[in-house]
Amino acid sequence: MARQTAEKAQDILMADFQTLVADTEKLLAHTASLAGDQADELRGQIQESLLRARETLKLTEDALRERGKAAVVATEDYVQSNPWQSVGIAAGAGFLLGLLATRR
Repeated sequence: MARQTAEKAQDILMADFQTLVADTEKLLAHTASLAGDQADELRGQIQESLLRARETLKLTEDALRERGKAAVVATEDYVQSNPWQSVGIAAGAGFLLGLLATRR
């Protein structure tokens, strides 16, 4: 259950970043009607930045996906091997959150 939720959140985050890059590329295409050396230079800089952003996004996506999966697996393994300790920790955290919420 937690694994599916984490994967879904990662997928949503990556989709949002990919949409951002695609929108920036569309903006770049719409500026093609601008004339002049400065506009050409600006478009070139934007294209370079987009290429670097895409590469970084891909690397980050892969790293986040792997770390997220590892964290979910480690948590599930701990909970399965120590169910009563996990219940105790969850109850303690819930109690503390309840105390903090009632103080406001």
